[in-house]
Amino acid sequence: MIDLRSDTLTQPTPAMREAIASATVGDEQKREDPTVNELERRGAEFLGHEEAVFLPTATMANQIALQILGRPGDALLVERHAHIMLSELGGPAAHSGLLTIGLEGTKGRFSPDQVVSEIRDRTSVHVAPTRIVTVENTHNSAGGRAWPLGEIDAIVATCREHDLAVHLDGARLVNAAVACGVPTARIAGAFDAVTICFSKGLGCPLGALIAGSHELMQAARRGKHFFGGAMRQAGIVAAAALYALEHNVDRIADDHARARRLGEGLLDAGVNVDLEQVETNFVQIDVGPDRGDAIDRMKQNGVLVSTTVHPTVVRAVTHLDITDDDIDEAIAAIPAALTRDQSRSVSQA
Repeated sequence: MIDLRSDTLTQPTPAMREAIASATVGDEQKREDPTVNELERRGAEFLGHEEAVFLPTATMANQIALQILGRPGDALLVERHAHIMLSELGGPAAHSGLLTIGLEGTKGRFSPDQVVSEIRDRTSVHVAPTRIVTVENTHNSAGGRAWPLGEIDAIVATCREHDLAVHLDGARLVNAAVACGVPTARIAGAFDAVTICFSKGLGCPLGALIAGSHELMQAARRGKHFFGGAMRQAGIVAAAALYALEHNVDRIADDHARARRLGEGLLDAGVNVDLEQVETNFVQIDVGPDRGDAIDRMKQNGVLVSTTVHPTVVRAVTHLDITDDDIDEAIAAIPAALTRDQSRSVSQA
């Protein structure tokens, strides 16, 4: 079975398992785990910030970031299909008392003018003052689209001009950096707080970082305990993240190349794929209104895909466990499955 549902499905490689097995560990709650300490040091450098904090998940990292950047009753601006809006269970409201305002996005992005139009009067006792802006890069629901560097710079500059905290949900930040041809710090360094996930394209079983100034990260360490993210001998999993930083960053380009080849092959076979959307490791496939049946037929042909927020669209996501041979097989199997699906619909009519 060729599993293209998500890049979260990667398995640790034998070399990563070796790094996990041989990790030097200590009590990370007491800052005595040397592997965690090294990951935080290298992670801060990788992200262009003063300090970083290791956490179990990127969702927890996002929620800590929002809590330390705002206060209950503040307003958060974020694209309306962002992960924070759709997949974190109302966390900004539940954990931090934030009013979340969803901005209408184009390709997962929004403009400085949209930010300015949603800035509330901070002198008023009747409205939630706008305090935080979150950018998701790459943007999951938009099909792994990456923000152009100029647009990021413009959003950050607008936030600085209007005294707004700016947070980067960089779960797939490495994909964005590779797509833009820049170091991750070029994108992440301008934000007040940035989060990155290790269990997606970087291929780890779990783990995330939040990074920012020393002062903010002191608050993040308190948040780590508050949210239940403090661990003990966490060097076992931090070792996987260190391995990923050393070995799995540059190879992200292979995932992008395979996604592009998959998209081109499917389009050549008559499948409804918009190649403009294939910027990183996502391929969005419009299968029509009977999406559930299309997914089942692809599964019968040996390919797993997943749903998206768009009712007729599925996604195929490449990752380090997908080979060139897998792409060849998927290019043959997916059109065959969708053709059978269409033939079945015609015969039933």
